Amino acid sequence: MLQTAEAQSQSEYTRQISDRLQIALTTHLQHAYSPDQIKTLRLFSSTETADLMSVTPAFLRKCHADGSLSEPSVNRNGRRFYSGEEIWTMRQILEAGSRKPGKYRPGRRDKDHLQVFQFMNFKGGSAKSTSAIHLCHYLALQGYRVLAVDLDPQSSLTGFCGLNPELEFDGQSVYDAMRYEDPVPMRDCIQNTYFPGLDLAPARLILSEFEIDTAVASQIDTPFYTRLIEALEQVEDDYDVVVIDSPPSLGYLTMAGLFSATSIIVPLTPSMLDVASTQQFLQMMSDYIEAFEQQDIELTFDDFSFLITRDDPNDIPSQQISGLMRALFHQQVLSATTLRSTAVADAAMLKCSIFEINRSDITRSTYDRARASMDAFGSEVAGMIQKNWGRG
Repeated sequence: MLQTAEAQSQSEYTRQISDRLQIALTTHLQHAYSPDQIKTLRLFSSTETADLMSVTPAFLRKCHADGSLSEPSVNRNGRRFYSGEEIWTMRQILEAGSRKPGKYRPGRRDKDHLQVFQFMNFKGGSAKSTSAIHLCHYLALQGYRVLAVDLDPQSSLTGFCGLNPELEFDGQSVYDAMRYEDPVPMRDCIQNTYFPGLDLAPARLILSEFEIDTAVASQIDTPFYTRLIEALEQVEDDYDVVVIDSPPSLGYLTMAGLFSATSIIVPLTPSMLDVASTQQFLQMMSDYIEAFEQQDIELTFDDFSFLITRDDPNDIPSQQISGLMRALFHQQVLSATTLRSTAVADAAMLKCSIFEINRSDITRSTYDRARASMDAFGSEVAGMIQKNWGRG
């Protein structure tokens, strides 16, 4: 039982609520994950695997028959199922023997610059973290080497990647690479994930200290906006794409991400309140950037795009807002939208993306609509990446 606030100090009362929530979260997470609390990626059917690799099931069967690809470890009633690691390995093998560079591994080549996408908006509920993890998973499944960087002390992206800040985890966080005193090498802060092709620079609550550290460290030679840039430079050759999830604010953490980004994606739910909030966010952002420009510190982006999230084609007012955004900004609004879907919401409850859910586990039409939406979003961003590398 919670004691009444009158029977204790406000700090004790608040702490009691926090502790009770922590116990509930711990219990939920222990049930949601396997007993050792390690997330695993589901298996993919041969049809889905062929679709991911843009080949036919017959092509895969031929490769297995002639020995160019090993048989998958799981065969059930004559049907092949592939793990994420097996798909990743097959991409490597097929790419090595392909006459068309990038057919199976579409990542960076010589002189291609690292693509850094930052998701940012200070309106809560804009599906920022959900959009970020779906992009990470889509790109990894397509053969890109992806680094997820969680700049939000609430650690939503970290949770999606299989680490549970609520239960704590061993190892360094992105804060340790960005801190002013004795920073840790970025490579030591990166965690492998259960998702092949995707690594994570995790967040913990201590990341919020970066805001305080920066406020009191104004005289330090290394300015705050270079902290993440310098950390990413240490591991730049290891990745094709970096995806940054920012906190719902425009503080030092978000600005540090902004200076490291090559492209910006602003998730936006189609409501007038969200549009008004986003307008204020962009006004503040422009004021901050102008202040840097006055100091001859320039910011340039390959792309600046809006993403309509939680889109409901049957909601007329929201469709009017979407139409307004497209009329105002044309190509700056991504053609793809991410749908409002119970499949995505249910997956998020277990800290999963739609790519981790088996089609047979939910209503297939619901799954198909949600999956098509996220595939379209990921494909459009992948097209932007290739264009930025001069191959679009």
